[in-house]
Amino acid sequence: MRTRVRGWRWRRNPLRRRSDVVEAWTVLAVAVLLFLGAPLAGALAGWWAHGEARQTAAAQREDRRHVRAEVVGRTPDTLPTVHGGREYSYRATVRWTEPGEDPRTGTARVPAGTRPGETVDVWFDGRGRSVPPPASAATIWQHSLTMGICATAGTVGVVLVGHAAVRRVADRHRMAEWERAWARTEPEWTRRRA
Repeated sequence: MRTRVRGWRWRRNPLRRRSDVVEAWTVLAVAVLLFLGAPLAGALAGWWAHGEARQTAAAQREDRRHVRAEVVGRTPDTLPTVHGGREYSYRATVRWTEPGEDPRTGTARVPAGTRPGETVDVWFDGRGRSVPPPASAATIWQHSLTMGICATAGTVGVVLVGHAAVRRVADRHRMAEWERAWARTEPEWTRRRA
């Protein structure tokens, strides 16, 4: 028959050691950090990442311009690639006309399977290079959520590793205390002289 005594590390008793008290306080600190600290760290990281991503998206919207362009021809020797986690695309020559200007021609990434003569949406930066569209609101939230989850998981990992280290040190001290206590008690039990 096994009996469990709850809270024995907190109560004064002759079997309680200093390592037991340290371990009890560590367990309390770990619980607080896991249930309050880790979610708070995740929320703060997500909030910070959301602000940074919104600033980046705003800068991208200022620098990039959207153009409806006609595909003129495919650039030779280009293989389709995945650009920015989106669908397959390849480089093609496109032509577009901006209001009040002459028609312009350039190279841009277009979706795979686009044929000459089709009209596609392309984005160019301030230097005239083909770039992906600015981050959408959904992309910003996904980024924020991912950063928050990673920060929470990282905090949990650090707390658990720290707890394991403290517990290992407490176990070493406990074993050393037991060895010293046995060295004092063993001669009395075995009737040997030290």
